[in-house]
Amino acid sequence: MTRKFRKPDYEATLKAPIVLEDALPANHLARFVVDIISQLDLNKIYAGYAEQGGEAIAPEAMLGLLFFGYSTGLFSSRKLEKATYENLGVRYVAGGLHPDHDTIANFRKTFLPELQGLFVQILLLAKMAGVLKMGNLSLDGSKIHADASKSHAVSYKRLLEIEAQLKEEVAELFELGEQADQGEIQLPKGFAVQDEVMLRQKRLLKLAEAKAVLEQRAQERYASEKEEYDNKMRERAVKAQKRKRKHSGKTPKPPEAGVRDKDQYNFTDPQSRIMKNSTNDGFDQHYNVQAAVEQDSMLIVATSLSNHPNDKQEAEPTLRALPAELGKPNAAALDNGFFSEANLTFMEGLGIEPYIATGREAHHKDLSVLLGKLPEAPAPDASPKEKMACKLATEIGRAIYRLRKCTVEPVIGIIKEIMGFRQFSLRGLKKVAGEWYLVCLAFNLKRMHVLMAG
Repeated sequence: MTRKFRKPDYEATLKAPIVLEDALPANHLARFVVDIISQLDLNKIYAGYAEQGGEAIAPEAMLGLLFFGYSTGLFSSRKLEKATYENLGVRYVAGGLHPDHDTIANFRKTFLPELQGLFVQILLLAKMAGVLKMGNLSLDGSKIHADASKSHAVSYKRLLEIEAQLKEEVAELFELGEQADQGEIQLPKGFAVQDEVMLRQKRLLKLAEAKAVLEQRAQERYASEKEEYDNKMRERAVKAQKRKRKHSGKTPKPPEAGVRDKDQYNFTDPQSRIMKNSTNDGFDQHYNVQAAVEQDSMLIVATSLSNHPNDKQEAEPTLRALPAELGKPNAAALDNGFFSEANLTFMEGLGIEPYIATGREAHHKDLSVLLGKLPEAPAPDASPKEKMACKLATEIGRAIYRLRKCTVEPVIGIIKEIMGFRQFSLRGLKKVAGEWYLVCLAFNLKRMHVLMAG
C-alpha cells in the first residue's frame, strides 16, 4: 500500500500544554457564566461564612461550578470534582481550583436559600440587556424523581399490618422478660429483652409518624376532591335548569374520606410522594415542579415546587413567585389541569388575563375553528367554564394559548432531555425547592447565552 498516514503521537499529546484562552472561544458558555457571576451581588453569600477559619474557596468559583455544571448536565458533586481536572469548561469556571465533592455538596446545601435571590438578579440582567420584556406567560408542571427508593416505601395497609405485628412482639417480649426474671425460662446468650423492645418501639414511633402524615394527606385529598365534585354537580344543575330536563350523563361518584390501602409513605424522603409517571402507566416517588415561562424570550420567570399530585393548586404559588422588579405580565396560558374558578379569580385579581383550557384539546377540530369563525358571545348567566371556552375560541385566545405548547413545554423538555435533569440530588421540600431554583437558573443562563449571542 503506497498511501501515507500521519500517526498520532500520544506521548507528545499528553505533554502538550493547553492554553484555555485558545481552547475556549470567546462565545463559550463557560466564559458567559463567569461574566454573569461577576455582575451579581454576592454579599449575602459572603456574609454566610464564619469570620475565622481556614482559607475558603471563593463563592464565585463555587457558583461557577454549580451554574455551569447544572447547565451541562453535571449534577453530582463527585462528577463536578472530577470535571475540575478533566473538563476544560469546568476548569475555567472553577478558576483552576479543585474543591472536593464534600465542599461542593456543603456549599450547595448551605446556600440554597440565596439561590432565589440570584435567580432574580440574573433575570434583571436579562431585562437590562433587552432580551427579557415581560409579556404573556405560559405555565406548566412536570414530575421529577425524588432521591427516594420505592423499596423504602410502605403502603397504609402494610403499615397497619406491621404496626399490629410489632405491638404483638413487644407484648411477647415483656412476657418473656417476666418469665426470665422469675427463672421459668432461660433466654439465649446475648439476647437482651430491653434492647429488642426499644428497637421495636422506635419502629412503632416511625410508623406512627408515617400514619399521621398519610391521614393528613388523605384529609387534603378529600377536601380537594370534594371541591371538584361540588363544582361538577353545580355545573350539571345549571345545565339541567337551562335544558329544563334532567342531566342524561352518568352522575359523578362522590369522593370517599379517609386513607386508602394503597396510599404510600417513603422513609427515605418522607415529603416526596408516589405520583403517576407522565411517560408510562407506572408510579414513582416524585415532586411536582412548576415553571412560568415568558413567551417571547422563553426564559423561566417564576417557579414553584410541591408534593401535590396534580397541578390545580400550583398556579397561585407560581404566580406569587413572580419578581415584582420584572413587571406584570399581560396574560397567562395554562392547560386544563389548572382550571378552577379559584384560579380564574386569583389571576384576575393580580391583573393577569387568564387563558386556561377547560378540557383536553380535541384531535379533530371543529370546522368553524378551522375556518376562523368567531364564537358567539356567552350568555350572561353562562358558567365560568363556558365563558372561558368562548374566550379561548377567539382569535386572541387561540393565539395566546397556542404558544403554550411551543414555549413552556419545550423548556421542560430541554431541562429533562438536553440538560438531563430527571432526579433531585437533595431530599425534603425546602432543599428540593432550592435545587429546582438552581436548575431553572441554569436553564436561564443557557437561554440568555443564546439570546445575547444573536
